[in-house]
Amino acid sequence: MKKLQSNSKVGKIFIFSAPSGSGKTTIVRYLLDNNSDLGFSISACTRNKRGHEEVHGRDYYFLTRKEFKEKIGSNEFIEWEEVYDGNYYGTLKSEVQRLWSIGKNVIFDVDVQGGINLKKYFADKALSVFVKVVSKETLRKRLEERKTETEETLAKRLDKAKFEQSFADQFDVILVNETLDKSLRKAQEIYDEFKAL
Repeated sequence: MKKLQSNSKVGKIFIFSAPSGSGKTTIVRYLLDNNSDLGFSISACTRNKRGHEEVHGRDYYFLTRKEFKEKIGSNEFIEWEEVYDGNYYGTLKSEVQRLWSIGKNVIFDVDVQGGINLKKYFADKALSVFVKVVSKETLRKRLEERKTETEETLAKRLDKAKFEQSFADQFDVILVNETLDKSLRKAQEIYDEFKAL
């Protein structure tokens, strides 16, 4: 398979993965707000939008299962997987190329398996960061505060989180998100060091 090639001094890949509720999205948003050379890679998915706050082309590319499978068949994904009861998520090659073409390094906010797959694909061009919470109780509290989970979906997310924690050592950096301010500063330091390489 032919790899994507960046054609500028930028073109690095910064991958953030974590169990749902770990705070990775908050950290990624902070980095995007404070680094003009970073562009967010919008994932494709087949799940429904959450309320009215999610927008196609900003939060995700919301595709039907048929559309998603057609893109799999035509080799348009860097990586993809089936997550949470038949919903598909993936990274489109065209999305990374779009960001590189406007002179941005690319930041990903993806689940753990997606992070591992992206790191394998991009190798030394990528830095993978696993955001870890201090305890299962902290994670439960954060998920409950979202008010988007039923007891059933909460239990599934917590089970998946336990499983995903076992992959932390496959990432380049583990960032323990105990205090948000410290985590944001640490994430910025990690990014500054990586892009200087």
